[in-house]
Amino acid sequence: MIEVDRHGAFGVNSVGLERVPFPLTFSVREVEGSWEVTAAAAQGSELLDLLLRSSREEVVVANLATNSFMDEDYRSWTPSEIAADQGAACRVHPIGDWAAGAIELGEELLVLDRSVMPRFLDGSWSPYELTLVDVEPGLGAGQLDELALAIGTARAREPMLPRLPGSRLYFSGHDDCYVLVETRDADLPALLFGRLLALMAGSALHGVRGTPPGPDGPTVGVPEPDRALAERLIGRNPHWIGTVTQASEDGVHIALGALERSWRLGERPERTDCTAVLDLGTGAWRLADGESAG
Repeated sequence: MIEVDRHGAFGVNSVGLERVPFPLTFSVREVEGSWEVTAAAAQGSELLDLLLRSSREEVVVANLATNSFMDEDYRSWTPSEIAADQGAACRVHPIGDWAAGAIELGEELLVLDRSVMPRFLDGSWSPYELTLVDVEPGLGAGQLDELALAIGTARAREPMLPRLPGSRLYFSGHDDCYVLVETRDADLPALLFGRLLALMAGSALHGVRGTPPGPDGPTVGVPEPDRALAERLIGRNPHWIGTVTQASEDGVHIALGALERSWRLGERPERTDCTAVLDLGTGAWRLADGESAG
């Protein structure tokens, strides 16, 4: 069971001037011994527990940009200032003396124990750029410089984990909506797919229940599908798009269409290959084409 906030990614993001609700999108591929997932729509905080389940003990915040923390002169706070305000203990590694203008990162890296990451991302703030990578504990200054250089000079869509020896997880979030995950955990792609289904269902239930406006509106508890359901979908096709077709106090239906390649912004579902159904009475998920939730 997860708690879905009314201000989650599916609740606040839309596509185009018509503000069409965001579809669920998911793609996975295997690359050089790891798995790459691209997906939408999800905030980093909505996936954090899954990301940390297979990460090493320390996590580096390698890139961070947000409009949520600004001073009276509209200067964006540094990552270390945000961490201090959040009460998240971290080690700060400056890179601005050599990286400024040379690589596409900020002026500092943060190194946090993975147990501190939920506190760091807690609250209503939203990063429009967020890059996380797990690392072996106790990396020195030179090793952190090498990590920053590897991330900051990577070409677009170049797999990152092969460039980061010792790392098991790489996460890049854009607009707190678009997700890129690389992982060495074979179970994580299906868990992420299942989480997206639950997040979309929770967002739809907020609309059904008419949660009150305001930043402190209630959350909706939603059961997640069994990992086997997502694994069967991935086994059938690596690329999917989904939209809510029915939502009530009885449950939620999400129509899923298989794509030939990963989703592109603006694409809408053209057909329904199966429907993921959440029965709120039993708390079970199933596929409407006859496969059970397991």
